[in-house]
Parts: sequence; C-alpha cells; structure tokens
Amino acid sequence: MEMPAPQKEHQWLQRLVGEWISEGEAAMEPGKPPEKFRTTESVRTLGGLWILAEGRGQMPDGSAATTMMTLGYDPQKQRYVGTFIASMMTHLWRYDGALDASGRVLTLDTEGPSMATPGKMAKYRDVIEVESDDRRMLTSHMQDGDGKWHLFMTAHYRRTT
Repeated sequence: MEMPAPQKEHQWLQRLVGEWISEGEAAMEPGKPPEKFRTTESVRTLGGLWILAEGRGQMPDGSAATTMMTLGYDPQKQRYVGTFIASMMTHLWRYDGALDASGRVLTLDTEGPSMATPGKMAKYRDVIEVESDDRRMLTSHMQDGDGKWHLFMTAHYRRTT
C-alpha cells in the first residue's frame, strides 16, 4: 500500500498545528445568559494528513473538561471530515465540511443531541475562520425547527507557539 501524499487541503489543516489559548463565551442552555470560558489547545499533525486538537479547560462548576477534535480531508469525497468528543458528553460528533472560496473559512456540519429539545437530534455547524497565522475563531451554531441557524458559542484563539 502506497502512502498518500498530503494535498493542498491537508496542508491547509497544518495551519492549525501549534499551542493555542482561547477565550470565548457560550450559551449552554436556551434562555440563560452566555458563560465566559478560557481554554488551552494543543494541535498536532498525524502524518501530515490529519490534525488532532486536544483542548483543556474548566466547566462552569469548576470541574475539568477535555475535548478532542480530529480533522482531515477525504480526497474521494472531496470533503473535510472529522470527529469531536468531550469529557462532559457521550455523543460522538462526526464532521463533514468544506473550505470557502477565500481559503480562510472551514464550515463543518454535524448532528447531535438538541440543546433546545431533550431527546431529539439537531443539526449543528462549527465554523473555523483563520484570521492570520496566529489568530483564528471558532463559532458554533444550531439549526432550529424553522431552519434558522442560531449562534451559541464563539471562541477566539491566539497562538502561543
């Protein structure tokens, strides 16, 4: 079996490799005010084809939170693919997405438990916008029953190394 060579889409992901600090806010329950948070994230490459992003922070109750995101590019599908898991949830989020024409914004669609209606599934969208080599932003959105997207989380990342 021949090792696949990284393509330009894989190379785009390498922009995320490094150590990051983020500050943001999230509305974790409908009708409640957003909560501020601060996290660190360590992003490493896996063979130049994937990135593994491990985040660490605290939950509002003070308990530790750990997240893990994987992202890659599937040349057969011509789509970015990945997963997201976290220490505070049992759902495995599966990403499917595309880069916009500017080459700065990666939009990842997924499905998971609805924050608005317990027991139901909902569509979500995570958007990674690369602002510069040392800054990026992540926004998370949930689609309501009428098809409208609602922003519920914003995080601003700053590279430390």
